[in-house]
Amino acid sequence: MRTFALPLFVFLALLLTPVAPPSAVASGGGGAFPVQRVDSDLDRANQAIAAKQYDRAITYLNVVVARDEGNAEAHNLLGYAERQRGNLAAAFPHYERALALDPKHRGAHEYIGEAYLLDGNLPKAEEHLAKLDKLCRFSCAEYRDLKRAVADYRTQHPQ
Repeated sequence: MRTFALPLFVFLALLLTPVAPPSAVASGGGGAFPVQRVDSDLDRANQAIAAKQYDRAITYLNVVVARDEGNAEAHNLLGYAERQRGNLAAAFPHYERALALDPKHRGAHEYIGEAYLLDGNLPKAEEHLAKLDKLCRFSCAEYRDLKRAVADYRTQHPQ
């Protein structure tokens, strides 16, 4: 009799598990099963950044931002692409916009900190490092990367 207890329990658990109707999932009907939309322009921008094709990435990211001004990640990536092109004046407003939209955006804190280092502003970079330290309780890649960049900057620019 014991051999049937586990299969019976599994069968009953599956039977009683709530399932969203397919129409709710497919239509993004909210509720407990939100649908994650895929933004092909954002995907293409990420691919262009990976290939170091920053002009192409900026083109895609501008499309994303035109469609969704509130997309913090698109602003963060626009800042990154502009910084990689050497255009800090264009990068800073995008990082600031990303952080205004999402003050806990770890990537934007890392990237704006790195941009401040390129601009020779160690205190501002350290501000963002401190913010990452609070956001990343037990460390995170963004914190470690900016911490390393700050340490390298101090080595190259002793006071």
